[in-house]
Amino acid sequence: MVNEKMWMLVRMFLVFLRIGPSTFGGGYAMIPVIEKEIVTKRGWLPQSEMGNLITIAGSAPGGVGINAAAFIGYRVGGIPGAVAAVMGITMPTFIIVCVLSLFYSLFEHQVKVAAALKGIHGAVIALIILAAYKMAKTALFDWTTKAVFAAALLLLLFTSVDQLIVMLGGIGIGIVAVVTKERRGHKAKTEKGEETKDAHGLSYPEYYI
Repeated sequence: MVNEKMWMLVRMFLVFLRIGPSTFGGGYAMIPVIEKEIVTKRGWLPQSEMGNLITIAGSAPGGVGINAAAFIGYRVGGIPGAVAAVMGITMPTFIIVCVLSLFYSLFEHQVKVAAALKGIHGAVIALIILAAYKMAKTALFDWTTKAVFAAALLLLLFTSVDQLIVMLGGIGIGIVAVVTKERRGHKAKTEKGEETKDAHGLSYPEYYI
């Protein structure tokens, strides 16, 4: 039993050790890779639970990638699992950034380096859009969630309302909507039903470097 638990922690560490340096853009750009490794390949978490964890990770303070690693590690292996996942996802990136910082000043004015960074910017935007699309497929399942999404997007794009206020507003609207439906005798859905999900699973492009 002890050996199985230790092997799980080692696997957790190695999985996130590979995720860290293989994704550019951090945060939400990591989510498709994390989801592929945790849900599709290894089946450590179901799709619906993964979506809830990502939502919590994005709402909590700090980087969403590290938060997601901590939540997933804790869900699978408790506190040791959270420690293993966070160490795995942060260690390679920390080392790479330290090394790059030593040489960046020498190459920052090189034309090829500037061109490479612009290309990476475009790829990161694509990864973030993919992550947003995948989250939307799970999170937007009725008129309430779609209305909250549209209102939040408009507020963030065209006003100076603080992000925290937008998130708190979404929480409040969600609670009111569920309580109202239950008081009227209707069943309140809090996640997308399994029958409406893609029976063939999700398709992930390969974007490991």
